[in-house]
Parts: sequence; C-alpha cells; structure tokens
Amino acid sequence: MDEVSRYAVGLDVGTENVRAVVATVGKDGGISVVGYNEAPNAGMRKGVVANLTGPAESIDRMLGEVERMSGFEVNSAYVSINGAHVMSVKATGMIAVGAEDHEINDDDLVRVEQAAVIGRVPANRDILDVLPLSYTLDGQAGIKDPLGMTGSRLEIEASVISALAPNAINLRKATEGAKVTADKLVPSVVAAARAVLSEKQMENGVAVVDLGGATTSVAIFEEGDLQYVGVIPVGAHNITNDLAIVLQIEPEVAEDIKRRFVAKSGEEVTGEIVVRKGTEEMVFSRAEINEIVEARLYEIFTEVRKELKVAKYDRRLPEGVVLVGGGARLKNVSIVAKDILETSVKVGVPKGLGGVADAIEKPEYAAAVGLALMAARENGQSVSAHNAKSKKSDGGFLKKLFKKF
Repeated sequence: MDEVSRYAVGLDVGTENVRAVVATVGKDGGISVVGYNEAPNAGMRKGVVANLTGPAESIDRMLGEVERMSGFEVNSAYVSINGAHVMSVKATGMIAVGAEDHEINDDDLVRVEQAAVIGRVPANRDILDVLPLSYTLDGQAGIKDPLGMTGSRLEIEASVISALAPNAINLRKATEGAKVTADKLVPSVVAAARAVLSEKQMENGVAVVDLGGATTSVAIFEEGDLQYVGVIPVGAHNITNDLAIVLQIEPEVAEDIKRRFVAKSGEEVTGEIVVRKGTEEMVFSRAEINEIVEARLYEIFTEVRKELKVAKYDRRLPEGVVLVGGGARLKNVSIVAKDILETSVKVGVPKGLGGVADAIEKPEYAAAVGLALMAARENGQSVSAHNAKSKKSDGGFLKKLFKKF
C-alpha cells in the first residue's frame, strides 16, 4: 500500500442489517476494496431510527472488524438513508446573471439551484441533493453544463431529493453514537445504482429496485440522470413473517424456507419439502409455500409498478429493471418480477473493483459499495497508512458511553 492512501467509506444502515465497505483510491484512479463487514441491526423500523442506542451499537461492533481488516480508522462515511419519507420532486428555477457577456460561474449554478428549491420543499424536510437535469441559457434549452458559457438569464430543471428532517437528524445522531460522522446522506437505492449500473444503462433508461428487509426502493434513470426516487414500506422480511404465521414455525426456519424453496412463476408445484432443525424434522407442502411467497411478491412488485406509473416510466425502460438488496437473492425472484412488471429483470451485483471486492459481489452489498464509490469520487480522505489504527480497541460503544459520565 502507498505511504499515503485515500480512503473512502460507505455505511449502509438498513432495518435488518448494517454493512460497511472501505475502499482506497489509487494514483491512477482505480478503486480497491480493503475492508468490509456486516452485522444484524436493531432499533430501526421500516428504514427509520426508532431508538438511537440500537443502530449505534450495531454500527460500532460491525466497524471493529472493518477497521482491523483495512487498517483504517473509520471516523466518517457516506451513509444510506431509507424509508417512505424519502422522495424526489422535479423543480425549476430561473435567475438573472448579469449582462449578455457574463460568463456562467459556480456561484451562478448555486443560485439557480436555490431558486429551484425555494417553495418546492417544505420546511420540515432536509434536502439531500439537487441533481440538475438540464439548463436553459437565454432561451437555448437542453444544456447539460453551462459553466463558462455566456448569457444573461439562466434556468434549471432539477430533481430534488429530500427526507423528513427529524428522521435525517436521528440517523446522523445514531452514526455519531458510533463515533462516525455522516459526510452525506444518500438514498440506499441511489447508492446501489452507482455500484451496479453502467453509463449505457443510465443513458437508455433503467430502474433499480432495492428489495430490502423492511422497505423496497425504486430509482429511475434516463439520459444519464436520476429522474425519480420512491420508497415502499414493504420488504422481504414480510415474506418471512407470512411464512412463520401461516406455517406456524419460527422466523429462522421461515427464512431458510424462503431462500431455498421458491419455484418459478407459473411452474406447477407438487410434493413436499423437509426441513430439519436440530433433531426435529418438519414437512411442508411446496404448493402452500409457493402460494404464500408469491402472494407477497405480487404485492411488492405491484407497488413497484405503481411507482413506475407515477413516474410515467411503466413499460418505457429499454434497459428494464435491475434488482439489488438482500431480497434479490430469493430464488427465482427475477422471473416473478418480470411477469408482474412486464419488462426485462435481472439481479445486479457490484463489479469492476479491485482488492477483496470479489467477496462482496452480492446484491445486498450494492448500497454499501455505491456509497464508498461516491465517497471516493467526492470526498476521499488522505491518510498515512502506517498511522491508521482501530478505534474499537477501547471497549466499544458502551465503554465510550460510560466515559462521558
């Protein structure tokens, strides 16, 4: 490793699990994964912090292994945010920039973005990002980057992503409880898209569906830009609960059945399956299992299709839908989704990274990898590798809490 390396950290705070990825940026711009880990989460409800202690402890414990693996002390990260309160709206704004020979500068771009946001985002919402879709300069439309161009009137059309302010504040507090500063909050599905999509897909038109434990998020890209974000408060864990209730079994057994025994959509299902837990042997009808799982998947992807219709992209995506998240690992889920969405569907995994990236080429790591990629490009930290040390050796979250008193 170089004497001085640039580190970037992605922290995916999900309802069911927390995951982190640490990457380094080489002199040639190549990105290598040097640390990763995941752990069960607690204290979250459908993507929203329900108590601060649970996520803080989970993040703190999980980062201990990440720091030992990478040799880097994690003090800040790009952090995922989720929940039905996350949304996007289209906004327009216009400013006068001066005389006709005025060259557009960075200050002008900031001002026009502010003009677009005013009145469009309620005071109780935090603006996570303003993503320009196109500019118009003195009547000339369709400009992607007006910086340095000459004109007197500048207009913008942008996609504004926001979240409820209390939820964003509590998420930041939860990460701070683990001594990690959230440099930026990014919707998990947007981060995942950065890890699994190509430029061609984003240009032609594609949707990413993040099938998480408690939520399902949708992000739509076209012409290289993010066009829409929406979150549905139902996820793969609902399937586990359905199986546990109907079959009268423990959630752990239901989770195992869910992952192993889902048939293809429309496939004739017969026979029984046997599940062993310790010395106990349980027998279930394959047809009944499929009926339970398909009913919930039908509900989830019907809601996804409603989001596509709201965004006016239903059956209008040449590159189809890319599934990510832990729920994307369900057997035959892409086939079921294809039948409901009536478009091509495939499972996306992070690719093209160096280091130990092959170990996290899984759909559930897409958001954490995407966050690390965004952090590397926007806010990588320069650190002397031989000075890197783990902060988890001091006893963890509870010991830090006692030290405050």
